[in-house]
Amino acid sequence: MNDLAPPVPVVDPKRPPTAVLWTGRVLSVLVTLLFLMSAVGKFFVSPQMEEGVEKLGIPMDIMVPLGILEATIALIYFVPQTAVLGAILLTGYMGGTIITHWRVGDNFVFNIIIGVVVWLGIFLRDRRLWDLLPWRRV
Repeated sequence: MNDLAPPVPVVDPKRPPTAVLWTGRVLSVLVTLLFLMSAVGKFFVSPQMEEGVEKLGIPMDIMVPLGILEATIALIYFVPQTAVLGAILLTGYMGGTIITHWRVGDNFVFNIIIGVVVWLGIFLRDRRLWDLLPWRRV
């Protein structure tokens, strides 16, 4: 009997490894900041923004409500208890941005990447999502 042996650390199977968890948190914070900056930009309209919005065929009078919507969804995504709902809502929002840019012939690859990073951030933070993907285990 060795009473001096160090205790065996208990690993929580529902918690991702620390590095994975922090990577997910950082990605989620970056996504949240990106959407909040975009939302704030909709409150302060510049001539360049007016030109871009006109090119996309979006009426200027919906910029403030769109900014409020974007900020609200970003905050829902940021809160851990509502993050999955936020990811779903951000996915829908990004779908709208993709089709809007695609319709006028703009490049929309960046919008797809943002959508992937939205889910990657939450996937790395919440191990329960790992079981939802049909990946084979070796």
